[in-house]
Amino acid sequence: MSNSTFFVRLFAVLAVAVGALLVWQLSDVLLLVFGAILVAMLLRLVAEPMVRWTGLHHAVALALAGVIVLAVLGGVMWLFQSQIGGEFADVLERATNALKSLRASLAQSEFGRVILSHINTNEFSVGSWLKSIVTLSAETITAVILLIITSAYLTSQPRLYRAGVIQLFPPHLHEEVGNTLDNIGAALRLWLLGQLIQMVLIGVLSLLAVWMIGLPSPVALGIIAGVCEFIPYVGPILAGIPAVLVAFTLSFDAALWTVIAYLIIHQVEGNIVAPIISRYMVSIPPALLIVVIVSVEVLFGPIGILFAAPLSVVIFVAVKRLYVRNTLHETTEIPGDDEEEDKASV
Repeated sequence: MSNSTFFVRLFAVLAVAVGALLVWQLSDVLLLVFGAILVAMLLRLVAEPMVRWTGLHHAVALALAGVIVLAVLGGVMWLFQSQIGGEFADVLERATNALKSLRASLAQSEFGRVILSHINTNEFSVGSWLKSIVTLSAETITAVILLIITSAYLTSQPRLYRAGVIQLFPPHLHEEVGNTLDNIGAALRLWLLGQLIQMVLIGVLSLLAVWMIGLPSPVALGIIAGVCEFIPYVGPILAGIPAVLVAFTLSFDAALWTVIAYLIIHQVEGNIVAPIISRYMVSIPPALLIVVIVSVEVLFGPIGILFAAPLSVVIFVAVKRLYVRNTLHETTEIPGDDEEEDKASV
């Protein structure tokens, strides 16, 4: 092995090691940037119909999209403070009381005491979990502000940052990197649109279900179900816990009907709604999604699970284009290909 070859390989190994260390140390920053990209895509998703249907200038449409998104968020916050906040507090109180009653019931039997002996009740508390969701810390507010500012810059000048990423690669790879970025962007937009549809649908169905069962605070429970739908696999479980605990404060029958209702809703979603949406949007293989969920939880902590699904989209598209199509030369369908071809033809 020549000296030049040795130093090239040594540099490659060191670059990989330094890259892995940076990912580990800057995990919060990377998640912030990825979150800003998703918000920027949401703004463009809102702006594109305005440009198409009204003929507005793209910059004006993006500004209006930002105003609309901020107005919706402000309306939700106002609604939360004036009306729904009381329902969330009621859900929190009922869930905490139901958990205490469940512990007391378990403590009355030998089998229940064995279960409690293996559970650290100080570490597991649904009440504290719900409280952590609605509690804003100074770090959270700072992260949200930085995310909004970063997404605004990304939305206003996407070509600038796309070109910057492309320039990090050798010139002979520029075209392929650009096409891959376009595919990833198109796939993420399709995934985001499908995800928003599913979140609204699950939130409305859950609200109607708990209202028909007679549970208190149905709006709050519906919002919890819709928001948790963003988290793959784990989200429906997290959404069902407070609903079942609230139902337990009424009666065992109410809890049973709540469990049945949530199971039916998510069966309908998994077997009817999701396949229809994935046919027109993006479908991620379940095994890949599970592996990414576990990986991001290890790398970035619990907050990383929020980004597991969009990260899966990025990995899925990149592997199919760069490895399956361009390295193995296999014919494969890439999410977002049709959308990019339509844009190119226009």
